[in-house]
Amino acid sequence: MRIELDFAAILAQWPLLVSGALWTLGLTAISAVIGVVLGVIFAWVRISGPVWLKWIVGSYVEFIRNTPFIVQLFFFFFGLPMLGLRLSPETASVIAMVINLAAYATEIIRAGIQATPRGQAEAAVSLALSRYQVFTYVVLPPALRKVWPALVSQIIIVMLGSAVCGQISTPELSFVANLIQSRNFRAFESYIVATAIYLALAISVRALLNWVGPRYLFGGRRG
Repeated sequence: MRIELDFAAILAQWPLLVSGALWTLGLTAISAVIGVVLGVIFAWVRISGPVWLKWIVGSYVEFIRNTPFIVQLFFFFFGLPMLGLRLSPETASVIAMVINLAAYATEIIRAGIQATPRGQAEAAVSLALSRYQVFTYVVLPPALRKVWPALVSQIIIVMLGSAVCGQISTPELSFVANLIQSRNFRAFESYIVATAIYLALAISVRALLNWVGPRYLFGGRRG
């Protein structure tokens, strides 16, 4: 049996592929920024917050980390309308990705904070720095430095997980690949091209984040 591959039929749909890749990057960028910020806040709560708030955040983290992302996504898109709250596919995708990433980021950042020597914080307190200043300028930067590779990997995992958002018609890359193959019946070529784009996106985003982190979040250029 002879198999003839026709990648030209897929690449001819490059505007759709570019649009899907941009949607994937956009979803990832929004979820990464908000998710990491929430992860920092929740990590602080789990370490220094009141007991009742620690319990709430801890329950949220355990629930999200022990349930499938696609179930969380379907809850926001199909479940919330039963409560009278209807979300667009794009909004539901962003919320699901943010909540998922924030739960994992919380534990990653918490590990980094707990690995920071307590003496650094005590020395900062002795210099009359406020609690906010101690956490922001003394504790958080070295904590992020320690866990940044793990945090970047989690962001990449969430980006790749965004492929299931096509199940609710979010026009990201996997949705576009499925749309193209439904038009020309070139499923093998369509998904090979999508896989190559995902690989390129993952490598590029990882390189970008590994460049940004040391320079602007916890490196020497931070004011």
